[in-house]
Amino acid sequence: MEQSVVALPRMDALTRFVRDMLCSHDRLDPAQTPMYQAALRRRGRPCGLLFHVEGPRLLKTSAVWAGDEHRILFYDSTGVRFGEVRLSEGPELVEDEPDVIPLRAV
Repeated sequence: MEQSVVALPRMDALTRFVRDMLCSHDRLDPAQTPMYQAALRRRGRPCGLLFHVEGPRLLKTSAVWAGDEHRILFYDSTGVRFGEVRLSEGPELVEDEPDVIPLRAV
């Protein structure tokens, strides 16, 4: 598994990058694929985000942004990791983010 390094300084850039990676893995159209985002917390403090896209036939591909570790881990619908990206620059974790956010294509 190849690791790449990218700079995603803003949350919208991170979200778009994750959506594109998840959709390209399963050949889904990002404009037609629902994506969901949930806050991850450790000891009550935000530590990252969980993303998943839903495709046909109960397909659910996921990614975890580990903000403290500056990396994004990508998982296929069987739970096998298919990618990892290191962030040279990432967005700040915000304390008052809602726990679950349904997202649509931008």
